[in-house]
Order: sequence, then structure tokens, then C-alpha cells
Amino acid sequence: MEIALVLLVVAAIFVSQAVKIVPQQNAWVVERLGKYDRTLTPGLALVTPFIERVAYKHSLKEVPLDVPSQVCITKDNTQLQVDGIIYFQVTDPMRASYGSSNYVFAITQLAQTLLRSVIGKMELDKTFEERDQINGAVVSALDEAAANWGVKVLRYEIKDLTPPAEILRSMQAQITAEREKRALIAASEGRKQEQINIATGEREAFIARSEGQRQAEINNAQGQAAAIVAVAEATALAIRQVAQAIQAPGGEQAVQLKVAEKAVEAYAQLAQKNNSMIVPGHMGEVAGLIGTAMALMKGGSTPGPR
Repeated sequence: MEIALVLLVVAAIFVSQAVKIVPQQNAWVVERLGKYDRTLTPGLALVTPFIERVAYKHSLKEVPLDVPSQVCITKDNTQLQVDGIIYFQVTDPMRASYGSSNYVFAITQLAQTLLRSVIGKMELDKTFEERDQINGAVVSALDEAAANWGVKVLRYEIKDLTPPAEILRSMQAQITAEREKRALIAASEGRKQEQINIATGEREAFIARSEGQRQAEINNAQGQAAAIVAVAEATALAIRQVAQAIQAPGGEQAVQLKVAEKAVEAYAQLAQKNNSMIVPGHMGEVAGLIGTAMALMKGGSTPGPR
């Protein structure tokens, strides 16, 4: 009975040592008599007790690894406190087991070294502007080195870049000055645009006034021209009517009578404006005046005094 119990216990131990269940996204490295034999994939697997053993267990999931903060010196001799994080994944369990005694520590140290080298080639301002370039350079160099360790470096991210307090104060002063400069430029641009708008408005108003004045002068000139034409046409019509009346029977006698009346009226007005009476020397002068007027109307020569 005791022997059976011992055998049962030995069998249980044998089965527990022989049967292995590998979880999903894991890989176990099996050694046979101290030498690498195979890699167990997820699921049920059998291992020969006392001859084979599971030497290493690796997770195949993506692993975030915090890189300790360190001081880096830029190209322009400025100190920066930098920390970051690495994301990696085991892709070859056998190399991860035998390629490095501690691949996590190796990746961390190499990431710090590469980061100091990359930042040392940049000036301070560039380190803030080109984080993607820094991350890419670190990932590229890390991935090449970690390939021998069975590890794939997926990405590297800088979490923080902290310059010294003096640099922070000078950067803040520079940012403040830049903002004030932009504000002054914006204000001057506003005043400039305001002056342009005022000048444009005044010019358009002046043009409108000059156009209105020019049109008014044109209209006035056209009105005066029309009035002159109307007066000339009326005068011409009156002259034609007078000429027709002179050519009619008795017209010349009527003109002579009218001229005589005008001459008498002119002598009468002269007499009223002076203290002495002015009369013609003899009536021949009046007849000569009438004859002269009639000769001018007919277009002939002026007759002499009678």
C-alpha cells in the first residue's frame, strides 16, 4: 500500500513536470541537458522531466520601458534634462534568452547613450522643434542593435525636455518680446489700413464731387448754348421779318418815319440832360441821318447831306 502511494506521488510529480500549458502571447524556451532544444508556443506541450526544463519564459506583448531622466548637452553647450519611454517587443525568444544577459537593461543604457549623441548634434531651439527627428534617430539605432537580442524596438517618445531655470527665463522673455512685437506690428498694420481706407474714401469722394461739378458745368454750358442759339434764332427771325416788311409797299416810308422819330427822341433826351437846348443846325441834318440809315439797310452807299 505504501509503495503504491509512493508510485502515485512520483507519477503525479512526473506528470506535473512533463505537462506544460503555455499562455497566449508567450513563448517558453526549453533546454535539454543544459542546451537549447526548442521554443514552446501557446497551448499544451510535453517536456521530459529531469532531462528537459523550461529555462526562459518570454512575453511577446509590446512592452513600455521607462528611460531614466538624464542630462544631455546640446550643440550650443546648453544642458537639457531629458526623459523618455521605449516600446519594444520580443520577436525571437531564443536570441532574447541567450543574446544578452539582460536585454531590458541593455536597451535602457543604449537608449540613453543614443539620446545624448543625437541631442549633442542639435542646438537648443532645434531640440524643441524636431522631436520627431530625435525619436526616429533613436529608434533606428536601437532597433539595429537590439536585433541581436531578439528584440524589436517599435518606437521611442521623449516625455519631457527641461532646460535650466536661467534658460527658461530667457526663453520666456524672448517669447514675451516676440508677442509684443507681433502686437505692435498688428496695431501698425491696423493704423496703416485705416489711413488707406480714409485716403481711399476721400479720393472717391473728391472724384464724385468733381464728376458732379463737371456734369453741372456741362449742363450749364449746354443751357447757355441753347439760350444763345434761341436768342440768335429769334433775332434772325426778327431781322427777316423786318426785311420783309421793308420790301413790302410803304415799307421804306415807315422806316424813314421810325428813324425820324428816334432822332427826334434822341435830341429830346439830350435837351433834358443839359441846361441848354440842343437843336440841329438845319433840318437837312435830320434828312441826311434818315438817308444814311436807309442806305445802310439797303446795303448801298451813304448819300450826302441835302
